[in-house]
Amino acid sequence: MNKENNYISVRGINLYYEIINAELINSDKPLLVFLHEGLGCVQQWKDFPLLLSEKVNYPVLLYDREGHGKSEMLKSLRSTNFIHEQAQIVLPELFEKLNLTDCNKILIGHSDGGSIAIIHAGTYPQKIKAVITEAAHVFIEEITLSGLKDAVESYQNGRLKELLYKYHGENTDTMFHGWSDTWLKDDFLNWNIEDYLKNISCNFLAIQGENDQYGTIAQLESIKNNTKGNTELFLVPACGHIPHLQSREAVLKHIADFIKK
Repeated sequence: MNKENNYISVRGINLYYEIINAELINSDKPLLVFLHEGLGCVQQWKDFPLLLSEKVNYPVLLYDREGHGKSEMLKSLRSTNFIHEQAQIVLPELFEKLNLTDCNKILIGHSDGGSIAIIHAGTYPQKIKAVITEAAHVFIEEITLSGLKDAVESYQNGRLKELLYKYHGENTDTMFHGWSDTWLKDDFLNWNIEDYLKNISCNFLAIQGENDQYGTIAQLESIKNNTKGNTELFLVPACGHIPHLQSREAVLKHIADFIKK
């Protein structure tokens, strides 16, 4: 199992990335592209990408978005279009810089990363073989706002900040506030990406924990009702916002089986 890591400049920002099984890129096997959550980074996926790569024998790309993990620190406030910018501008340029534009891809996105996957696949469907989301947001719910406010409280009392610092170091404060302050803006309340779902006709697997503190099953139902292809739903029992860690074996098997179909 070959693994490489490096930095690459995208729009003038140094981004950290890892590739697993690079020798399989441009073969008949699609590239699995992992897109982390709003408070996430490459390291927070733990060994899940490696285990999935071993199960299906596909190459993997992971990267830290600006201000996350080992990538360059966030230098300015995020706009309410930051998820669209990541999906429609940054991700295509990252693929171009890494000579991956022409690869067939399977997007695997968690939370904000899932929303990025949806927007990217709905905008550039040509090379997307499948989309897999975990706890993706397609619109804002009351539970989304209450979950965000709980996260802010946990960060202020130090528990969440201490946990995140292990992964993000000096990026932690700007990363957290770039996430929470943006999602809690009044003009973000009407944020909705359901129209992008209508452009997606590839295979789609939408996963969510039944106890997700940021969203209800209405998110899954919208994905199912608005996509045009074969869309499967997996509501994970007794699971919260991070299915690939909280129900690792079940989610790993479900994703691997879906990919192999």
